[in-house]
Amino acid sequence: MSALIDSYQHLVFSICYKMTSDYFASEDLTQETFLSAYRHLKDFDGKHEKAWLCRIATNKCLDYMQSAGRRNIPTEDVGMDGKCTYEETPESVCLEEEVKATLLARCKSLKPPYDEIAKAYYYDEMDASQIAMEKGMKLKTVQTQIYRARAMLRKLYGKEKGA
Repeated sequence: MSALIDSYQHLVFSICYKMTSDYFASEDLTQETFLSAYRHLKDFDGKHEKAWLCRIATNKCLDYMQSAGRRNIPTEDVGMDGKCTYEETPESVCLEEEVKATLLARCKSLKPPYDEIAKAYYYDEMDASQIAMEKGMKLKTVQTQIYRARAMLRKLYGKEKGA
């Protein structure tokens, strides 16, 4: 199995990324693809392993795109300042401002360089390529820093829930 992963990890990830346009979802879907392949390895005849893995990856992506939770999430980058489909009430406006203020404070509380990356990505709603161009960094570096910043923010929000 490790030979399959070593040989086709990048191919499977690129398929997932092209289908979802979401770096982090693609990482998860790549892992799910290899887990599924491992579970069904006994059923595999050993021929055309590349096509077999590509088909599993494609099916995982299609399932992800069609899942009920995915339908509720906008597929485009919609800013918090964009037009809402619901009627804004004073309470919802106030709540949104409070959420944004909390997010900004949490982003600023991270250690460098994650503070700037988190603010640009989550608060300013820039995508990774925009951040990379603006900061003169490699895209992969920015994506890694976003991933790590997200983990740090999850911990911060998790501590608040537990308290």
